[in-house]
Amino acid sequence: MNRLSMIASAVLLAASSQAFAGLVPPQGYYAGIEKQKTGDGNFQCEAVPTPYTGSLQFRSKYEGSDSARSTLNAVSEKAFRDSTKDITTLERGVAKLVTQYMRDGRPAQLDCALTWLGTWARADALLSKDFNHTGKSMRKWALGSLSGSWLRLKFSNAKPLAAHQAQAEEIEKWFGRVADQVVSDWSDLPLAKINNHSYWAAWSVMATAVATDRRDLFDWSVKEYRVAANQVDDQGFLPNELKRRQRALAYHNYALPPLAMIASFAQVNGVDLKDENHQALKRLGERVLGGSKDPSAFKSKNGEKQDMDDLKVDSKYAWLEPWCSLYQCSGDVQQRRHGMQPFNSFRLGGDVTRVYDPGAERK
Repeated sequence: MNRLSMIASAVLLAASSQAFAGLVPPQGYYAGIEKQKTGDGNFQCEAVPTPYTGSLQFRSKYEGSDSARSTLNAVSEKAFRDSTKDITTLERGVAKLVTQYMRDGRPAQLDCALTWLGTWARADALLSKDFNHTGKSMRKWALGSLSGSWLRLKFSNAKPLAAHQAQAEEIEKWFGRVADQVVSDWSDLPLAKINNHSYWAAWSVMATAVATDRRDLFDWSVKEYRVAANQVDDQGFLPNELKRRQRALAYHNYALPPLAMIASFAQVNGVDLKDENHQALKRLGERVLGGSKDPSAFKSKNGEKQDMDDLKVDSKYAWLEPWCSLYQCSGDVQQRRHGMQPFNSFRLGGDVTRVYDPGAERK
C-alpha cells in the first residue's frame, strides 16, 4: 500500500470510528465531586413538584402585544408563572440539587434529584399533544434544563449513576420521549418563524442526544443550528430578533446561549460548526458585546431605543463560557467574562463556569 493509500485509509478509519463512537459532552462534564463531605449536612429533600401531565396551553406574558411580542402584560405574566410553577420548580430544583451534589457528594442530594426526575418520568410528564406556542416553549426549555443537568451526573468520573442504573434508564427514556416531541414541535417551520425559540429547542435536543446517545437527535440539532447560523447577516444581526423592537438586543443576547452550547457539543463530536456562514456565531457574539456597551447600532437598524435591563444581568452572558472555548476571545472580553464569573444558568444545566473554566476564581 502506498503512502497516499495509507493516509486515505487512516482518514476513513478515523471518520468511521467517530461515526460509531458514542456521543460525548465537552471535557468539563467529566469532573468529579469537588470536595466529598461526610454526614448529611442537614440536607432535606423537598417534596417533589407535582408532575405536569395536563394540557400545555398557557397564557403568554406578551398577551395582547402586537406582532413584535415586546410589551409585557403583567396580568397574563402572573397567570403564566402560576400555571407553570411546578415545571420551573423542577427545572431550578434539579439544577440546584445536581450542583450541590457535584460540590459536596452527599448521597441524599443525588437520591433527591433521582426521586424528582423519576417521579416525572413515571408520570410521562410534559408529553401532552394539546399545546400552544407557550406550552411547547415550556416543554423544550424544561428538557434543556433537565438533560443539561443530567449530563454532569452521567459523565462524571465519580460515576454517581453506577449504583442507580434502573432509575437512570427510566429517566433517560423519558428524556428521549420528550425530545421526540420537541423535534415534532419545532420541525419544518417557515424561515420567518425560526427564532430564539427554535435555537433553545435545538439545545434541548442536543443535550438529550448526548445524554441518551442518539445520533438522530444530534443530527437534528446540528441541522437546526445551521439554519440559525445562516440567518445571521454580514453585520451580525438576526432579522427575526430585530423585529422585537426595543427588546431586539436582549433577544440577540438570548439567542446566544443555546447556539454556543450546540456548537461546543458538536465540536467534541467531530462536527465543526464554529465556521458556519463565515463564523456567524462569532459575528453574533461580537455584535451583542458591542451593543451591550453602545446599543446605537440596534437603534439604527430597527429604529427603536433598546431596553437594556437584561443586558445588565451577569448571568445573561453565560454563553461566553462555550463561546470563548470556540473562538479566541480578546483580552477585553476575557476580562469582562472573568469579572462576571461564575455563570449559573439552570436552563443550561447549572454551573456553566465549572464546566468550561473550572480554574476560575470563585466569588
